[in-house]
Amino acid sequence: MRFRTSSIGLGVAALGLFVAAGLIEARAETTLVMSSWLPPKHPLVENAMKPWADDVEKATEGRVKVRVLAKPLGAPPAHFDMARDGVADITYGLHSFTRDDRFLRSRIGQFSFLGDNAVAVSKAYWDVYAGSLDAAGEHEGVKLLSVFAHGPGMVHNNQRKIEKPEDFSGLKLRTPGGYIADLAQDLGVTTQFMGPGEVYEKLSRGVIDGVTFPMEALKAFRLADHLTHSMTVPGGIYNTSWFLVINQAKWDAISDADKAAIEALSGGAFAERAGAVWDAADAGGAELVAETKIEVHEANPEVLAAIKERAAKYEAEWDAAVKAQGFDGAAALAALRAQTGVSF
Repeated sequence: MRFRTSSIGLGVAALGLFVAAGLIEARAETTLVMSSWLPPKHPLVENAMKPWADDVEKATEGRVKVRVLAKPLGAPPAHFDMARDGVADITYGLHSFTRDDRFLRSRIGQFSFLGDNAVAVSKAYWDVYAGSLDAAGEHEGVKLLSVFAHGPGMVHNNQRKIEKPEDFSGLKLRTPGGYIADLAQDLGVTTQFMGPGEVYEKLSRGVIDGVTFPMEALKAFRLADHLTHSMTVPGGIYNTSWFLVINQAKWDAISDADKAAIEALSGGAFAERAGAVWDAADAGGAELVAETKIEVHEANPEVLAAIKERAAKYEAEWDAAVKAQGFDGAAALAALRAQTGVSF
């Protein structure tokens, strides 16, 4: 009897330990660190990244938490590799900051004449790039959570109103690299690459004459006092392709149920969230600019024709390059513009 009683007691104790272990595992928390290189008060950080992090925690019932750092773990151009190499768990950034051809197909999100608001462009960009252009295949070493774009890109400067193609010549402009750098150089611009955080100092000191940015940046980076002219282009003279990624090993360690919850908040849903933030920020930038000396003007037909001529050349070159990879770039770009309602 003593032996049987002891055996029963040991069995109950073992069962209790097993159940307790199961409960502990079910309640286990994973904290993912996001390196964030934009200023902590930037609209994208405050109104997209942090709310997304909060929603991830809620959707996973606290099992997955995302900690958005106040300071980055590296320079902006390093952020994709930081996620791939595990320096940070989650990062975001611009594909054009990475100066190689690994993101060739992402360039579809950088061209001129993509759309007049960030929500439409971001949603179409996710649909097309993640769909027919296999975005995941270009993001080796990470899980691609989403891609998105900002509002229509503009040309801002403190030298002159751009009224003919020759007016671009000699302007020293900061660009984010990629397509817009090539296009601007073709138009006679001297381009300089630098992180957004460096622009205020370089502009205020006269190292550069202006920038290519959407309207929101004039407010976000306090540039309005050092600019006199802003030129808009229907659909934007350019855009930027952004990624949101997580280290593959970190992703693989998350349960299937929590992965599904995170994916529901990512992809097209995050693209729309980020786009809405950009659009609201552009509206705020426009309100600020309306109170300054900056003259906002739309590109006239002569300037627009020069941009279209050069844009068509770069699109054709890109289409040929992605065709060599087995993808139809021209069809993808047409599909993106069809979604945003732009005719080119």
